[in-house]
Amino acid sequence: MSRREKIEAMLVDEPDDVFLRYSLAMELDKEGEHERSLAEYQRLTGESPPYVPAFFMAAQQLARLDRSDEAADVLRSGIAAAHIEGNAHAAAEMGEFLASLDT
Repeated sequence: MSRREKIEAMLVDEPDDVFLRYSLAMELDKEGEHERSLAEYQRLTGESPPYVPAFFMAAQQLARLDRSDEAADVLRSGIAAAHIEGNAHAAAEMGEFLASLDT
């Protein structure tokens, strides 16, 4: 059983587990299932409250896929969410990545 399959099996019992869903998104990215991965990141970032690490991972994936404009939009939203959460470290990390993008 692959790592993705193990995560999916755990999600059957705990479908709302944010970390499992985040892990699934990362595994999907590794397997090249980018649209499924990005869709899961989008669900995580669209929740209330959003899962802040998902913004950064989605932006990194989008940048690797040469979708820098989308990555920049995700980072801007992630920085705002991090500030609301009081997570200055995440906001700074995303800000540095945003500054590095050629958009």
